[in-house]
Amino acid sequence: MQSSELITNDWASKAEKLGRLSPEMLDLIYRRKWFKLFVPQELGGLGLSLKQGLELEEQIAKQDASMGWTVTLCAGAAWFVGFLDEKLSQEIFADPEVCLAGSGFVGGKANRVGAQFEISGSWTYASGALHATHFTANCELWEGGKPQLDENGKPFVKAFILKKEEVEILDGWSYMGMIATGSHAFKTENLLVPENRGFEILPEKIKRSESIYRFPFLQFAEATLVANILGITRHLQDLISESFWKRHEFRKFDPRQLNYFLKLEKACASKLDTGRSKFYESIELAWEELENIGKISFKTLKSVSLTSRKLSQICREINSKMHPFAGLEAAKTHTELNRVWRDFNTVSQHALLTFPF
Repeated sequence: MQSSELITNDWASKAEKLGRLSPEMLDLIYRRKWFKLFVPQELGGLGLSLKQGLELEEQIAKQDASMGWTVTLCAGAAWFVGFLDEKLSQEIFADPEVCLAGSGFVGGKANRVGAQFEISGSWTYASGALHATHFTANCELWEGGKPQLDENGKPFVKAFILKKEEVEILDGWSYMGMIATGSHAFKTENLLVPENRGFEILPEKIKRSESIYRFPFLQFAEATLVANILGITRHLQDLISESFWKRHEFRKFDPRQLNYFLKLEKACASKLDTGRSKFYESIELAWEELENIGKISFKTLKSVSLTSRKLSQICREINSKMHPFAGLEAAKTHTELNRVWRDFNTVSQHALLTFPF
């Protein structure tokens, strides 16, 4: 990210009022191809490695949580290109302003009708919904009006690509933070789509040779989400410290109080740095195994999951410890500090990273 194109607080405030990313933010994203972090260069993407993508996501989230989160979720949906029909991929990514939004929720039914599927359902939390060109939707498979079940009696699930004009956006994002992500719900009824719009995220269903698509989706999701939580935390920690020292200018904390704060600030920074280092080390090891051996060991995948979850827990802990030192500035709803605090306490509720084990 060039220094002349830093995401300003004015942009972030404007985006929150709009309830979606601002035109300035979207312009920057399109020019930098951030919605296509993991899309091959031949399809107009950046073709980044996982670590490169994570570091960029962390950097964007440190400047603005909603923008970082939207880039991450939409770039994550675009990662599905590794599993899509080749002709469909070329069609979708021909648009330089392509953006895929989606939901992990299995909210629909797809009933096979010849060489098509008839899809009906509704899906929640589609970050970037208001500027998305396509949506991904998980559906239970039906045929002849009957659910298709596996050997354990559970429904088969398949994801589908839907175009923006084929869905209705539902105003379902009314949370205290991450307001500019516009993570609304969407629905469709009796929509017929061709068979090639369906895809499955399974190792045997990969359509491309790049290593990034062989990185297991669970750990890919955990890592990309915690990169955002990390970036938001770094931003929040900086703002809390800044607020504390501004308060000191007016009320002059005594030496004992200052010493207490400095020790806490240093301890929190050290704990965060350690967690961050372990996280990226696990990502590097996993990528090395993937590139050299062709797969990632169970032990290394477990390490990626654990370091992601523990880093998320560290962020919760240090933000909780440092927050009281921000003073009432943190409670003013129009301040940057309050917005970042609300954003953190919204995004950190993600179910994937709730537990540190």
